[in-house]
Amino acid sequence: MIVLKATQSKVLAVLQSVAGIVERRHTLPILANVMLRKTGGTVQLTTSDLEIQIRTSAELEGDAGDFSTTVGARKLIDILRTMPADQTVTLESSQNKLILKGGKSKFTLQTLPAEDFPLVQEAANFGPAFSVPQKVLKALLSQVSFAMAVHDIRYYLNGILFVAEGTQLSLVSTDGHRLAFASAALDVEVPKQEVILPRKTVLEMQRLLSDAEGAIEMQFANNQAKFSFDGMEFVTKLVEGKFPDYNRVIPKNHQNHITLGRQAFLSSLQRTAILTSDKFKGVRLNVEPGSLRVASNNAEQEEAVDELDVDYDGDTIEIGFNVTYLIDALGNMAQDMVTISLSDGNSSALLTIPENETFKYVVMPMRI
Repeated sequence: MIVLKATQSKVLAVLQSVAGIVERRHTLPILANVMLRKTGGTVQLTTSDLEIQIRTSAELEGDAGDFSTTVGARKLIDILRTMPADQTVTLESSQNKLILKGGKSKFTLQTLPAEDFPLVQEAANFGPAFSVPQKVLKALLSQVSFAMAVHDIRYYLNGILFVAEGTQLSLVSTDGHRLAFASAALDVEVPKQEVILPRKTVLEMQRLLSDAEGAIEMQFANNQAKFSFDGMEFVTKLVEGKFPDYNRVIPKNHQNHITLGRQAFLSSLQRTAILTSDKFKGVRLNVEPGSLRVASNNAEQEEAVDELDVDYDGDTIEIGFNVTYLIDALGNMAQDMVTISLSDGNSSALLTIPENETFKYVVMPMRI
C-alpha cells in the first residue's frame, strides 16, 4: 500500500486546477476520473475529455514506491470540500480502491486502471513557442470572449481566432451580429500562425489564468494548441474551418466620433435596458451636437429616455442597437473613456479606446 499525505487545501487546489473539463456524464465512464501518477515525491494529475487534456504536478509527502490509478474527480473534490482546510489528508492506493482519510473520516473510492485512461495524442510538429504574461492573455480573452457564438451551425464561430504574426498576438471573436478584436505585443517575432480555439477551451483558460506576473507559453500545430503556465500543460484540439475576414468587417472611414465616459454610457444603457422588450432588447441612440440620447420602449407602451452631454459636433444620427451587445462590450473594458464611431443610421458602429489601437468592437445596427 502506497500513501500520499498533504493538507486538504493543497490537495483540493491541485485537483480543482485540472477538474474543470471533466464531464460528470460521459459515454466513457473513465473520463469522469482524474489520473494520478506518483513518481518519487511528485504526483502528476491528468484529466481529459478527448478534446482537451490538462496536466499538472504537485509535490506531496509520501512513502517510497510509485503507482498510477484513476478515480472519480468530482467525488474526490466534493469529499475534500467538506473537510477543514488545514486538516492533513492521506490518500492510499490499494488494489482497485483509493482510500481517503482525514481526521476520523475514511472514504473508500472505486478506481479504474490508469492504462485504460485515453490520453490525447499530441501533435508531432508544433510551431515555434512564444509567450505573453498570463495577465495579458487573461485581459485579451475577457475583451473578446463575450462575442463568441454559442451553438452556431457555423461551428468556426463557436470559439476565438488567435493570430500570431510578427510581434503581435491578436484575438478575434464574432457571432455574426458583433465582432470583438484585441491585441498585445509579443516578446519575440513569430511567423504567421492562425488557429481557432474552441469555446470550452476559452472558458477553461479564463478560469485557470491568474493576474500573476508569470508568463504563459503557447505553441500551435495544425489541429492542436498547447499552453504551458504555472506548472500546468494544457493541450486542446482546434476548431477546423475558415474564420471570416475580420479586417473587412471593421469600419475604416466613419466620419462621426463621440468620445465619452465609459461608465456613464454603460449606466445609461443599463437604465434604459429595463424597459426594452424581452424579445428584441432594442434601444435607440440619437446623437446630435452636444448630446447623446438613449431611448427604449416595450409592448406595454412604457418608455425610458436618458440623455448624456457629450463633446460632439458631427451629423445628427438616429440608430438602433441590441442593448445587450453594447453592455457586454462596455462591461468587459477597463478603460475610463470610449469612442463611438458612426457613419449613418444603417451602418455598423465601431467602439474603440481613445489613443489605443489594441481594441476594436463592431456592432451591427437593428431596426426598431
